[in-house]
Amino acid sequence: NKRNIMVNPWIEILLDDYENHMRLGSVMQLQTMNQMMKSQLEDYPVSSAMILGVAGGNGLEHVQKCKYAKVYGVDINPDYLQESALRYPDLTGVLECLCIDLTKHMERLPETELLIANLLIEYIGYNNFQKVVQHTNPKYVSCAIQYNIDVEWVSDSPYIHVFDGLESVHQQIDASFVENLMKNIGYHPIKVLRYPLPNGKELIQMDYEKEGI
Repeated sequence: NKRNIMVNPWIEILLDDYENHMRLGSVMQLQTMNQMMKSQLEDYPVSSAMILGVAGGNGLEHVQKCKYAKVYGVDINPDYLQESALRYPDLTGVLECLCIDLTKHMERLPETELLIANLLIEYIGYNNFQKVVQHTNPKYVSCAIQYNIDVEWVSDSPYIHVFDGLESVHQQIDASFVENLMKNIGYHPIKVLRYPLPNGKELIQMDYEKEGI
């Protein structure tokens, strides 16, 4: 079936399944990324931000309306975006949800001062991420990758088979590769934070600032 080959697997994963897996005590990624996003949104003197792979809006409660005039939530799954907007009615007028496939249509992205990409490079690849950064032209970029120490990249859970289709689009990301591709387009590293997870994994947050500003 040609249609199934063409459909990005993220479009077919239910938000409930994704979030229930991510919040399990053995996984703890929903909670960890929420904590991470609080600092990502608070740390820099910006009034616009873009969150790539926003899913159901985990972390959007940390958007301060007195600080942010515009926050873009970008995802490939329209159902996720609809849920984000429903969950945060207080962000009406600030939050703008954009349904965009970042492997194909990054030219549709507006510019932003802060770009946040947590567990996103794994699914769009280095080159596409580099193009997204160049197109959105942020002053600050904060991205997080998952580091697996001799373990499967999807933690075992009752929901594990929900993610089977992601094998076709997932790749393991190397932190030094990210640093090099950012340097190549004029961004220097300003912060690295490590968040330990269960099962011998960790999230590595890497923040960059545009040079010459």
